[in-house]
Amino acid sequence: MRGPSTSSESTASGCLPENSTMPQNLGFGGRGRGGRGRGAAAPPPQDTACPGVGRGRGATPSPAWEPNIGGCESGFTLPDPTNADVVYASCYGNKVTRWDARTGTARSIEPWMVTLDSPPNEAKYRCHWTSPMAIDPFDPKNVLYGCQMILRTSNGGQSWKEFSPDLSTKDPSRVASNGGLVGDNLGQYDGEVVWSIEYSKIQRGLIWAGTNDGKLWYTKDDGAHWNDVTKNFTDLPVWGAFNEIWPSTFDPAEAYVAVSFHLMDDRKPYIYKTTDYGATWKKINGNIPTGHPLDYVLSMSGNPNRKGMLFAGTARAFYYSLDDGGTWTRFKEGLPPAPVSWITVEPRFHDVVISTYGRGLFILPNITLFEQTGQTTAPPPGTSRLYDPAPIFRQARSVFMQANRPQFQLALATAPSGPVKMEVLDADGKVIRTQMVSAKAGLNGINWDLLLDAPKLVELMTTPPDNPHIWEEERFKDVQVRRITHWGITPQTGIPMAAPGKYQVRFTVDGTPYTAPFVVMKDPAVTTPDEDLTTSTRTQMRIRDDITQTSTMVNKMEIWRRQIEDQLKANEKKTAVVKSLKDLDRQIWDVENKLVSRSEIHSDDKYFPEAYKVYMNLIWLSGGVGQGASDEAGSIDYKPTDTQMQVLEVIEKDLASAKEAFEKLQSSVIPTFNKSMAGKVPEIK
Repeated sequence: MRGPSTSSESTASGCLPENSTMPQNLGFGGRGRGGRGRGAAAPPPQDTACPGVGRGRGATPSPAWEPNIGGCESGFTLPDPTNADVVYASCYGNKVTRWDARTGTARSIEPWMVTLDSPPNEAKYRCHWTSPMAIDPFDPKNVLYGCQMILRTSNGGQSWKEFSPDLSTKDPSRVASNGGLVGDNLGQYDGEVVWSIEYSKIQRGLIWAGTNDGKLWYTKDDGAHWNDVTKNFTDLPVWGAFNEIWPSTFDPAEAYVAVSFHLMDDRKPYIYKTTDYGATWKKINGNIPTGHPLDYVLSMSGNPNRKGMLFAGTARAFYYSLDDGGTWTRFKEGLPPAPVSWITVEPRFHDVVISTYGRGLFILPNITLFEQTGQTTAPPPGTSRLYDPAPIFRQARSVFMQANRPQFQLALATAPSGPVKMEVLDADGKVIRTQMVSAKAGLNGINWDLLLDAPKLVELMTTPPDNPHIWEEERFKDVQVRRITHWGITPQTGIPMAAPGKYQVRFTVDGTPYTAPFVVMKDPAVTTPDEDLTTSTRTQMRIRDDITQTSTMVNKMEIWRRQIEDQLKANEKKTAVVKSLKDLDRQIWDVENKLVSRSEIHSDDKYFPEAYKVYMNLIWLSGGVGQGASDEAGSIDYKPTDTQMQVLEVIEKDLASAKEAFEKLQSSVIPTFNKSMAGKVPEIK
């Protein structure tokens, strides 16, 4: 991941490299065969913020690498997909661990005795230096571990069972001590072992497994029966290593495999595809070069977001295909020549993640434009299009944003004549956020901080009786209105945050709308159910609307009272007029005082002589339910408490009482005054 930055809320500064749809990637240290996050890695260098991108609310912190999470320098490292605190890892010598972030410790859970230095023909379970692991996407308590057979635990490693037969060729000549002057049986050279295991993500119970001695198997019934499909390859040499398997996310009958034979001194690439559960296989390495000693394929993956888009890694390069392996193109922007040992495509982030041998880990982030256009360069001049956005991730009290990774990408053929109107609409088509952004000809990156439209706040225009010189204070010079600047009010006070769900974004450029749907997803670290977050957002919106309603009434009464204040000065020698004006002012203040207190209109954030009224009670409640208010912690990532809902009902009763009195002022008191004072003072309106 990249360094901590966010794009400006008000400008289209998502900052992509010039003339490219591919955000610049950043490699950072690591080693190993590549697995799914093998070994610890050094912290990445900080990414340089691009123009218009600064740090602030919503900034995603620099990734923190956690060492000592079990396993060792070899093997696989797999987080539990339903519990990010739990990580399974394998290690040489038949060692397996389960690490728990809550305690910071790993538990040894290997299925049998440690085989360090044991000749493979003398070990019960023959486990390689990089023994593969896999977690069931349909039931994550099922964890698989590969030796010459596959073993499974369903209780966190407390016990294991043999889940498959021996899947190797069982050639005894290749199951022997490593020999040499000094025996070294750590497992690096063990043959006849399972080399890759992959669950289907779309068909429960479908599992593929390949060995390092040329065998490929699958089971459709969660391990009850295993099918050897090796003989169905018509042009596959013997003794290959099935390095990586990608079961299709579009059709369960489809699967792709990357096989290498470099240990047999065959350096050519081999990638195959089946569309019928391995009954037939088609070679699809196409035009990947074959003449270099490092052209053998170590890794491959499909893209779960675009059928037919494939990625492959050889011992020296990274390739992509847009036609299901018919043709391949090398991609090397920001990527040094290195063995690409593993490829994963993260479907929600639309990221391509690769490991290399010796050059670290690399992430090609948010390839949505590449998926939609098939081009690694920016859209050609003359293009006007809003590209389909990737999901936006709501984190705890913030939103995931990074430099060079805009949420919305809008291409414009010509520069707009003025600011572009950006609107976010909810699932019902209601506009929930409106802002103006700047844009230019070409590709624009634009972000949304997940905040909805803010409430209208109180605007004071009158002079407090006990502070007649308030407008002479430096902070209020040359202004027409002042805020209630009470301790606890922050820039985020009363502003709701969007819940996970379906949305649309609409950009209006010189009258032309561009609309695209998108989803907001929840960070798995936030354990609150989506429906509770939706309840929270609706409650925040309810409070926001109450604040707006309160402010609208107060602001109108402030206008009336400011007119009265001006007329009192103009008619100070007319006793009868002054009396009528003061009587009206008192009636208006009696209603306004139901909503704001006398001390609050001093705009003094350290003045606490009396109980709050409706306005400040709503302010504090918005902080408690929402993003916080000063040292009111907030609870935006939780369902509002029963007490908070009860308090809201009490405040809304007070608000309803004040509204009734306000409407009487508006419909009766003010018109009566104007009628009685016609010709003596201007109308109060």
